Amino acid sequence: MSREILLLVDALAREKNVEREVVFGALESALASAMKKRFKEDVDIRVAIDRQTGEHEGFRRWLVVPDEAGLQEPDAQELLTDAQDIVPGIEVGEYIEEPLEPIEFGRIGAQAAKQAILQKIRDAEREQVLNDFLDRGETIVSGTVKRLDKGDAIVEIGKVEARLPRTEMIPKENIRAGDRVRAYVLKVDHAARGQQVILSRTSPDFIRELFENEVPEIEQGLLEIKAAARDPGVRAKIAVVAYDKRIDPIGTCVGMRGSRVTAVRNELGGEQVDIVLWADDPAEFVIGALAPAHVESILVDEDKHAMDVVVDEENLPKAIGARGQNVRLASELTGWQINIMTPEESQSRQDAERAALRHTFITKLDVDEEVADILIDEGFTGLEEIAYVPLQELLDIEAFDEETVNELRTRARNALLTEAIAQEERVQTARDLLEIKGMDPALVAKLAEKGITTLDDLAELAADELAELTGLPEDTASDMIMQARAHWFEDDEA
Repeated sequence: MSREILLLVDALAREKNVEREVVFGALESALASAMKKRFKEDVDIRVAIDRQTGEHEGFRRWLVVPDEAGLQEPDAQELLTDAQDIVPGIEVGEYIEEPLEPIEFGRIGAQAAKQAILQKIRDAEREQVLNDFLDRGETIVSGTVKRLDKGDAIVEIGKVEARLPRTEMIPKENIRAGDRVRAYVLKVDHAARGQQVILSRTSPDFIRELFENEVPEIEQGLLEIKAAARDPGVRAKIAVVAYDKRIDPIGTCVGMRGSRVTAVRNELGGEQVDIVLWADDPAEFVIGALAPAHVESILVDEDKHAMDVVVDEENLPKAIGARGQNVRLASELTGWQINIMTPEESQSRQDAERAALRHTFITKLDVDEEVADILIDEGFTGLEEIAYVPLQELLDIEAFDEETVNELRTRARNALLTEAIAQEERVQTARDLLEIKGMDPALVAKLAEKGITTLDDLAELAADELAELTGLPEDTASDMIMQARAHWFEDDEA
């Protein structure tokens, strides 16, 4: 009997080209399942086969759990205090085992055992094939479309079957069974029962990898693609930087007579590719990313991570692009929110901001329009700057004497103090809002100023309303509103 087990293990290991240990493990599981059928209750069985002799032993076992946890599975668990009465010194997480009568190998459901063994072996083979594929470290793969499954393409890459979802195909791309395709390895899902390798032809990383294959200077470290953005099948932008001053990064990526960029475009179904220079300076980077549009001026708002970009009427269509494509790709490429405007729109916004700032200075500092305009012209943008900038900066303003400067600083500090007290009072009236994750006193005060002081007030808002009131991203605003509504559902359950 023991010899039969060893012969079976050797035969299956050779036939399926897997380790003997995998077959032993599968056989132990099959024997454990057979022994488990002796019991009506849901017991835990362990079987051990001696790798040298083929002899096997079976054990029923109980997992030792903390006393305070209680027995969740009475037929397979034992409390620590009871376990220590049986096996002194045993600890939580260990097992108490009781030997079982061995089972005759020939008497178990032979077919079921064989199926269990073969399934384990199939899983091991599958894992081995996947590991061999991953060991090659390929990021771009080529394969043949074996079949279509609900619009997705099942691609055969050697021994591995990968899935190219319809959502990861380039729009209007007509992929059929038998076609050869190249794609980027998007992810590997080890838990999936079907195809574990997921491919993409729309990922920005695909275009990066294609350029790396076409441009040897990238592999040599002389050139780097710092960012990429795509509207798959239509247009893409890549940002490149050279680490060797003798290299023209854009020309190198384009290639002789456009050979390199053409090879990439052909793989992407004719997708237009804009190659721009990457720059450390965000404004310079954005200007390059908006090409071919010419930028007149740019205003950077670090707090909002946004830029107001001014272009003339002639360049406006180029900057925005068809259906906003150019500005959208430039924004994705640079990571900055880009607001395109004409000189007239820019001037109108500046006039509105100047008027609002002038009003703040006149009302909060109790000064006339002339003094307010002097402060604005000198670059002051808020009361905090007037109150706390080095004194000399104010004294350097020709129109102000020392007495005026000191009075302005005093009034600015008093106005800030008054505002802080008012804000604290608003926060006190709306303290419940501080329960919301992500909420802070300044935000609470801003909402209280708009009459939103309770969780119900917040819960009744729409996400876009809250985003507009606070300047928060819409997904963050939506999350806050759902938190505010949570107590409604708790009340319903109660």
